[in-house]
Amino acid sequence: MKIKFYGTCAAEGFPAMFCDCEVCKKARELGGKNIRTRSQACVDDVLLLDFPADTYMHVLTGGLDLKKVEAVLITHGHDDHLYPMDILYREEKYGHHKNPEKKTPLGVYSTKASGENFVAAFNGKKVNERDPKALIYKEIEPFCQYEISGYKVTPLKADHAKNLDPVFYIIEKDSKALLYAHDTGYFPEETWSFLEESNIKFDFVSLDCTSVMKDDAVNNHMGLKTCCQVKQRLLNKNADESTVFILNHFSHNGGYIYDELVPVAREEGFLVSFDGAEFEI
Repeated sequence: MKIKFYGTCAAEGFPAMFCDCEVCKKARELGGKNIRTRSQACVDDVLLLDFPADTYMHVLTGGLDLKKVEAVLITHGHDDHLYPMDILYREEKYGHHKNPEKKTPLGVYSTKASGENFVAAFNGKKVNERDPKALIYKEIEPFCQYEISGYKVTPLKADHAKNLDPVFYIIEKDSKALLYAHDTGYFPEETWSFLEESNIKFDFVSLDCTSVMKDDAVNNHMGLKTCCQVKQRLLNKNADESTVFILNHFSHNGGYIYDELVPVAREEGFLVSFDGAEFEI
């Protein structure tokens, strides 16, 4: 498997659109990997993780090829992870397929609570305007394994906006396993129990580090200190010295730009994601 990170920041962008804090100033001045768009990743060009408002930017400048994507796995319904109207532009009258008769629907997967806005937008279309080959929505539940485009996908309960029933994902194929844990605080005990009772060993783990250097960031999002605690607990059973651990999903409120975070994270055994980062698993 391979995973590519197209966007790596929190909802407000990095630098934030309306912000004049010192962190955002440094990011603007230095550019490069310090500039981050809203979080999105893709596995093998086939499984897209989340669909934020910056998806169009990732197509234009990041090399994201939506023609290859077969399924979208939604972590939760906040609009920096699910921007439903843009997905609807896959309908033929907006996006023309070179062989319409061979067009197959894009699978969109989420929990019921997180999918409500998407379902409302999709079902609100008039019947004669709807393209049956554009989209298909499928509701998922935590701790159930699904076969999606040749991958084993297992959603796990996240510690985030509880009204949205948020999840993050285990993705497995060809004896490889990755954990994409965004957005979440320290994992709920239900999730830990599921992981620790399984025999799964992760080759690659991406952890929410929205709050970066804030030591009190435990719930809803994590900082580096909590990511270290999660890493250590995973190493007890679900990871080993060969597992790649990476930090992702950053806010400027965490206090560090990419250039500053890399050496600090390295000391704790983490890599740091950036827009365009790609890893073979």
